[in-house]
Order: sequence, then structure tokens, then C-alpha cells
Amino acid sequence: YELVLTGGRVMDPGSGTDAVLNVGIREGRIVALTADALEGAETLDVEGLVVAPGFIDLHAHGQDEVSARLQALDGVTVQLDLEIGAFPVTTLIERRRGKAVVHFGVSASHPAARVALFEDELVGHVTTQPPDAPALSTESRATQAESTPEQQAQLLALLDEGLRQGGLGFGLGIVYTPGASRLEILRVFQLAARRGVPIFVHMRGDADVGPIGDLQEMLADAAATGAALHIVHLNSSTDELAPLAMEMIRGARDRGVDVTTEAYPYTAGSTLIQSALFDAWVDLPEEEYQKLEWPSTGERLTRASFDRYRQEGGWVIMHTREEETNTWVTAQPDIMVASDGIPFLYGPAHPRGSGTHARVLGRYARDKGALSLMDALAKMTILPAKRLEDFAPQMARKGRASLGADADLTVFDPETVIDRATYSQVDTPSGGIEHVLVEGTFVVRGGEFQEGVFPGKAILSEVAVD
Repeated sequence: YELVLTGGRVMDPGSGTDAVLNVGIREGRIVALTADALEGAETLDVEGLVVAPGFIDLHAHGQDEVSARLQALDGVTVQLDLEIGAFPVTTLIERRRGKAVVHFGVSASHPAARVALFEDELVGHVTTQPPDAPALSTESRATQAESTPEQQAQLLALLDEGLRQGGLGFGLGIVYTPGASRLEILRVFQLAARRGVPIFVHMRGDADVGPIGDLQEMLADAAATGAALHIVHLNSSTDELAPLAMEMIRGARDRGVDVTTEAYPYTAGSTLIQSALFDAWVDLPEEEYQKLEWPSTGERLTRASFDRYRQEGGWVIMHTREEETNTWVTAQPDIMVASDGIPFLYGPAHPRGSGTHARVLGRYARDKGALSLMDALAKMTILPAKRLEDFAPQMARKGRASLGADADLTVFDPETVIDRATYSQVDTPSGGIEHVLVEGTFVVRGGEFQEGVFPGKAILSEVAVD
């Protein structure tokens, strides 16, 4: 074997394996799992550590090497942006190819396709643009304009092209494109059903119907079309109504709707202050603005500073949820873990891009006992892998620590693993993540990031578009 990991506690949620085993790795794959002694060109003693499948993040906006470094130090081996995605998909794939520490990929972006349609401007990855990116700006035609039937046909053609380029389903940030009518969104669901790919959606954010009404729209579209649906960050989309939202999601799933969801383990969210999400923030009581924090200064906003920063543009932190609900959401075994990590390329944003996975393992599984370690690992390995593998065959070998699987592995100390990033120090790496391998190559070793190695590959869909 090229590499042998000896004496570690192998935990594989996909098979249920939980045993002290030696792991033999050759040519980027796991080729031996045994209690017997193994010999390798290199042997590493990992006694007392957990050897787990590498963590898969379905919702990582930081598609850049600064953000990828921090995610690797949090145990992530597959970093995907499926909420907003990119268009053209090839722009992002080519920009990161050969320079990626971990595996990467994106959905075909509905917001960015709208930019191409209404602005006659093709943009790269939306969320790694400067803060005035047109697809997220409240003043953009791509954000506010309602499409005609002819334009809807053009939009679907652009999304089809995104699939041809390897897009992992369709990413819909409907809250950022309020001009997208319910009919337009239904048409995208119909296309997703025809192509056999999921829709990853940030729900509408319609103040008139509230989050439960938003969820009803998504579930109705999925049920009517047969499209697979993934609701992103259920915690920040439904806040204190998350238990009711899960009751609806589980009920729909029990009746044949293919629907999944995810959450990140923080009580605060973050987004661009100039986005359409804040269009309704006019003349609110002063205490509402106090829920917003400007990360570069740590100040809580007032109505006056909110207006000023909205003109300036940038990331803002939103303290809107209670810890009791946050703990409940994090503990649910059928809610995947996904960071919604914001790019660190443009300065401070939110600690979830640095500490999400270690936070679930350390604070919620170990310290609070809110869920078992195996359930916590399942939420960040096998569940996201299975969400994608039907149309992205590479994922059938990921999210697993079993024979034949890719040697994407995260080795951590279950007694010390913890997030260390805070709202004031957002880019502090997690602790207790000892080794991270991407197809058998160390990207983190002995808790230290390994410079100059780029084993990450593009994760692409294989969809035949007729």
C-alpha cells in the first residue's frame, strides 16, 4: 500500500462500521480495511482518532482557495456551491482546475442565468464577485424584472447549457430575484424533472405568506412536477418555525415527494446587505436593526447605519434565532450539515465558513449530547453523497470509508474537535482536525495545512440533454 493508517476508529455511516481497523490506501482509493497488520510505503499511527469519510459541504459559496483552505482545516474534502451556483459553469471550473485543495463544483445558477438574460452579461461565480454583483443587487434588472414566456424559454435554454457544462442541478436563490414569478419557477422545476436533476433553493421570502407559505410553494412545485427538491439552510429560512417546516417536509417525503434539507449550526445568518432580501427593511423599529452586525467593526446597526451600509454594500451578520431551536435543528438526523460558507476572499463575513463541521461534532454531538457521533457524521458524509450520486457518479465513491471508496478521509480527535472561529475572528481554523486526505493526498497533516498540493477535482454532472 502507498499509505497505511493504523489503529484508528473507523466510522462509516454508510455501512454502519464502527471499529478499530487499519486502512490501506493505493492510487487514491481505500483498498484494505482490516484488523490485521498492513505494510505500506508510509505508515501513520492514528490510534485514538476517528477515521471518517471526508466531509461533503453542499452549500459553500467560498469557491476560492482562501475559503477552501479554511474548509479543509474543518475536515471538508468536497466543497460545492449548489444554492447560487455559477453561470457559465465552465468559467468557475476552469478557474479552479489544477488549483484546488479539495474537490469542488457548482449548480447551474438561475440568478446568474437571469443576469445573462436581462443584462446581456455573462458572469462568473456569483457569490465570489465583489459585493455589488448584479445578480444579488436589489437594483439589477436581473433581480427585479418579470420574465415573459419567450424569456422563460431562453432562461431554460441557459440552464440546460449549464447542465451540459457539468452543473450539479439548478441553484435558485429566489429571495434574491423577486422578479422571478411563480410561473417562472414552476418552469424551472419542470425542466429539472425532465433532466432528472435536483433543485437547490433558497425560498422566496415573501413577507405576505411567510416561510411556511414559501415552503408550500416549493413542495407544491416538487409534487406537481416530480422534481427532486433540496431546501437550503432550513434554519435561516424558517427560524423558529423550523419544527413545523420539518413536519411538512417529512409529510411530503412520506407521500413520495423527493425532498431534503440542510442547516448550519449557528443562531446568526449572513448575506449581502444590498440584496433584495432587505428590500422590506424600511422604517422598522430600532431594535430590529440592532439584530444586524457589521463584521468588520463588530457594531450593531441602527436605522441610519443600515441605510449607509446598504449604499456601501457588503456582508452583514443577522442575529435572528434562538439557541434552543438551533440545537433542535442541528440534532435532527435527516437535516444535513451544510455551512453556507461565505467567501473569505473579500474580507470578514461569518464563522460558518471556518467552523461548521467541527462545531457540530464538538459542541453539539460531544458537549451537548444532542445527537450521536455517528448521526453527526452521516449528516455531513453519506447523506449529501446520496443526494448527488444518481446524476454525479463521482459521488458514489465519496462520503464513505469503505472498500473501493475514494480515499477522501478526515481524521479527527473526538475529545478535542471544536470550532474556534467567532463572529469577531471569523477565519480562525477549527481544532482537533488532525489529518485530511483528498484521494490519498494529505491536505492537512498533524493539524497543519499542507502548502502546494492541489488534489481537488471538479465534481460534474453527467446529464444527457436532448
